[in-house]
Amino acid sequence: MVTETHRRTGGLRLPRAVYVLQAGLVLNALGNGAAAPFLVIYLHDVRGVSLALSGLAGATGACSALVSSLAAGSVGDRVGARPTMVGGLLLSSTAYLLYPLVRQAWEALALAVVAGAGSGTWLTMQSSFLAAIVPRELRHTAFAQQRVVANLGLGLGGFAGGLLVSAADPATFTRLFLFNAATFLLYIGFVLRLPQTRAERGAAKAVGYRGALADRPFRRLTHVHFLLVAGGVSLLPSLFPVFAHNHAHASERAIGLLFLLNSLLIVVAQLPIAKAHEGHRRAMGLAATAVLFASTWLLVLGSASLDPTAAIALLVLAVLVFGLGECLYDTVFGPLVSDLAPEAARGRYMAVGGFAWQLGFIAGPGLGGLLLTAGGAALWLPAAAVCIVGGLAAVRLDHELPDAYRTTPK
Repeated sequence: MVTETHRRTGGLRLPRAVYVLQAGLVLNALGNGAAAPFLVIYLHDVRGVSLALSGLAGATGACSALVSSLAAGSVGDRVGARPTMVGGLLLSSTAYLLYPLVRQAWEALALAVVAGAGSGTWLTMQSSFLAAIVPRELRHTAFAQQRVVANLGLGLGGFAGGLLVSAADPATFTRLFLFNAATFLLYIGFVLRLPQTRAERGAAKAVGYRGALADRPFRRLTHVHFLLVAGGVSLLPSLFPVFAHNHAHASERAIGLLFLLNSLLIVVAQLPIAKAHEGHRRAMGLAATAVLFASTWLLVLGSASLDPTAAIALLVLAVLVFGLGECLYDTVFGPLVSDLAPEAARGRYMAVGGFAWQLGFIAGPGLGGLLLTAGGAALWLPAAAVCIVGGLAAVRLDHELPDAYRTTPK
């Protein structure tokens, strides 16, 4: 079906199903962007759950997503991406419908398990679905577009959420969580309009997780992925704001504007960077990403020794450099996983990538938080080093990729 659609459009446009998926995604990202940043504030300031237990709820959700992503990959390969993704969206919607009823810490922990299981499932299937409905030569464009619409929704949602909620009025959080639950249900409506995708009966059993991990190029790509997430991507939303506030003397408003700037850069630059990377080696793109991430952390570290005005200027430069790295990374990683994966095991390959992503988000902030207590250099220099190690691993990966997948298609 995808091939026929591509032929009718002369190979110049993404299939219509992609735009349906992305339309649902931007609505869902709007709700997530509005609600997720204020969940810990709600649990601690409104419901009186301790900061330690509120943080534990976040870690519990991440662990739940870690496990559910692997389960989703296996189920998706057997029954199809669409019903599996719908199940994940229903779990997430249920969790946010119930968050207004939380009064005890154990209730928050239980809902974190449900929410994590939902996000781990639908995030994995979202990437798998996108890869299944797009011709190989257009996947880098489709994944870049997905990144643009997700950042647009998350950025606008976070801005709107900050305007709408108040810790002095619990009802504002109730309305916010119900809105997020509704966006999950709306997303289901878009997903149900998409074609069913499923490998031939019995084929999915031929390539399990053991087979995926035995794929040497994919295994090395997963190592690179984990290093760049743990040493780069996971630290921007977690420890960067704390350092910027406490060491570079950036105000809360300035930090919010830095994140908005990062999102706007991705919206503007993602598709042009994806286009510019056509014909270039993918592994070298990952290596360049590693250099950009490492450079960001050196800039962040340098901001602590400057006066407030110069520090903010350096942090602006840092988030712009990081955003360019994110654009390059998203141009390469998802499409390369899609190409390396056999059709019958695409869900499992995507799930392994999702597992490494979640593991990076647990390891990076977890270890980084301990290092940050010893000072900025104790965190940002090792983080930069981890990124460089990931870049060197990407250089080695270049020699192991099949020739057909070594470069981003034109």
